[in-house]
Amino acid sequence: MKLASDFKQFLLRGNFIDMAVALVMALAVFAVVTALIEDLITPIIAAIAGEPDFSALTFEINKSTFRYGDFINALITFIFTAAAVFFFIVVPTNALIARSRTEPPADPTTRKCPECLSEIPVEARRCSFCTSQVPPA
Repeated sequence: MKLASDFKQFLLRGNFIDMAVALVMALAVFAVVTALIEDLITPIIAAIAGEPDFSALTFEINKSTFRYGDFINALITFIFTAAAVFFFIVVPTNALIARSRTEPPADPTTRKCPECLSEIPVEARRCSFCTSQVPPA
């Protein structure tokens, strides 16, 4: 039953669980953005343009129907989904990463010896490594 224990170990690994949670959250965000677009944004655009439903927009050439209205709906959904992902995920993540990358302030309790470049206390008058006299800080 080595195969079953390996499969169980695979399922319980952190990466798999994190990926599953991310997928569920992405689907939830996509559903919210799609509802926002279909229920609010598209009717506003349709009211301005005078067409109640973009999916009904079609034209025919040689008995082939081109439904460009569905393409317009998909394009609007893509643009708003990309905007939502950018503003609600990418921008905050970049700000968090930039904030965490700030270097801590230099330690004011030590300085470098001018002779051997070893770290010595700020108040030291003589280097403990090379024993040279050090001017006051």
